[in-house]
Amino acid sequence: MSEVSDSPFGRVLDPMERISETLFGLIMALTFICSLGVATSGNIKIQTMLIGALGCNLAWGIVDGGLYLLARINERGGKNLTLRAIRQAPDAETAQRVIADALPPELVSVLPAEQLELMRQKVLQSPEPKGPKLTRRDWTGALGLCLLSFLATFPVVIPFILVSDAKLALRVSYAVAIAMLFCCGYAFGVQSGIKPWVAGLSMVAFGSALVGIAVALGG
Repeated sequence: MSEVSDSPFGRVLDPMERISETLFGLIMALTFICSLGVATSGNIKIQTMLIGALGCNLAWGIVDGGLYLLARINERGGKNLTLRAIRQAPDAETAQRVIADALPPELVSVLPAEQLELMRQKVLQSPEPKGPKLTRRDWTGALGLCLLSFLATFPVVIPFILVSDAKLALRVSYAVAIAMLFCCGYAFGVQSGIKPWVAGLSMVAFGSALVGIAVALGG
């Protein structure tokens, strides 16, 4: 996850984070609905379905937000350790190796040794980094992850609000979930350079397989 300055809420999370969290919330909700449908043998109580699906995703959204904050601290702490290793390296060659290990291999392969040495000099001239701490953007990102996980539930449970026949509502909910899986996969393909239609269909198959495994193991 890249570090940027405080920005509008919509830009706090990068596109892949938003896609991943929407997909996570969708699979969680679908797993719960499928498990409940199997457990009740078709005798579905709509109120139970709504409360259970929404509560499940809200709980996991809060957990995911907390894990996001821990990841941010870990990421910054790792960067500080790298800077410290560069500063404390016994010689320039060792420091340059630490720098190279912290960069993508593709970038290192085209960087001359002079550039690595310039980076080392810049690190030595920079002030000692402070301990890792959370920023306003981190808290906003955690809230965004929680909301995405929670809001991803709504399209799947809306049929249970609009359709009085619980069995029909369950089928419509499945259809909505499949459409959302395809949309997530399509967006993933656009961001990853994969053919969007192929990625969309693959995501439907992948998501359905995950839900099937979860239901088979007891949800």
